[in-house]
Amino acid sequence: MLIRQAIVYGVLSISYVGLALGYLPGLRMNRATIALVGSALLVGLGVLDLEAAWQAIDPTTIIFLLSMMVVNANLSYSGFFQLALAALIRLTRSPLGILTVLTVGTGLLSAFFLNDTIAIIFTPLTISLAQTLGLNPIPYLLAIAGATNIGSVATLSGNPQNILIGSFSGIAYADFARVLMPVAVVGLLVQIGLLWLLYPAVRSIGPADNCPLIRPRLYKPLFTKTVIITSALLIAFVAGVPVATAAFVAAALLLITRRIKPQRVLREVDWNLLVLFSGLFILTRCTQKLDLLSWLSGWVGPPLSLIGITAVLSNLISNVPAVLLLQPLIQPDDTRSWLLLAASSTLAGNLTLFGAVANLITAEAAANLGYKLSFWEHLRFGLPLTLITLAVTYIWVVR
Repeated sequence: MLIRQAIVYGVLSISYVGLALGYLPGLRMNRATIALVGSALLVGLGVLDLEAAWQAIDPTTIIFLLSMMVVNANLSYSGFFQLALAALIRLTRSPLGILTVLTVGTGLLSAFFLNDTIAIIFTPLTISLAQTLGLNPIPYLLAIAGATNIGSVATLSGNPQNILIGSFSGIAYADFARVLMPVAVVGLLVQIGLLWLLYPAVRSIGPADNCPLIRPRLYKPLFTKTVIITSALLIAFVAGVPVATAAFVAAALLLITRRIKPQRVLREVDWNLLVLFSGLFILTRCTQKLDLLSWLSGWVGPPLSLIGITAVLSNLISNVPAVLLLQPLIQPDDTRSWLLLAASSTLAGNLTLFGAVANLITAEAAANLGYKLSFWEHLRFGLPLTLITLAVTYIWVVR
């Protein structure tokens, strides 16, 4: 009995260490496979039976994530995101102006579409723009990474952890946005101010020479259909239609097409993320059953301590696992705590280079083109940004 218990705790500990690191030394495993293997071993050890493990997976979250990935794939293939970036660049040609429109535009798009998608699409275009203008791309990449995190705070569809919180809490889309959108707006303004302070080269308001025009490639029939369906989807969100249902129907309508092969769209679905979520649901249910979360109960009551423990956990084990661990300790009708959990788990992603996937996307893209975004360079930007935005969250939500 003691041996089995030791093995169970060992599997759970190794799983969360692997989730924190993103790998297990000596093994070719990512977070998705770590979560899947850990949950399978715990089922095999009898912590949960297979039926209980299946029931632990929240279908609303999985369907919403899958559906939004299909919507994002269609927007990407139609040229929508390239068109959005081109429209933003046409507004200004100065280094400070470009920094501002990239921050605001990225934040706005991240509020309605999954933030990692925006980072993946905007990063190479931003590097290309900076290279053409002879500008240091690092502050502009930091703008992309920070704004995808900050902007995604604003709505339930902005990032995976918000999707989770929407499913658990039942907060309406419009109510969530009404409270947290001001936090996102202030955060984006703070980010612009910090980058202006840290990088003197971006302060120029004079037009840059030879500023290129980005010419997006639009596939008009697909573009028209996708924009119409996506607009209807956003209206449905605001009107109070259950977000997973609305997104599921929108994704289904987009998959009825003669314009694009289905395997191209499904190739853009992040199956790793869906597997990761499924494994995390099971791991969390095992953690609950073993009563390993009771020591955290005293931390999630006072707002300030909830923000603090969420920020710490989000940087230790990533924000989605942190939300899943803290979720059982919050009452379904405690709207304020859910909003604090959503904001702090997302904004904490700006603290370190490893705090959010968007940060890693921008760092890897820069490295591939010979630019180094180091841990410390990110930290001198991310630390004050995180502290200020978390303070804004506390003042605004708890006021």
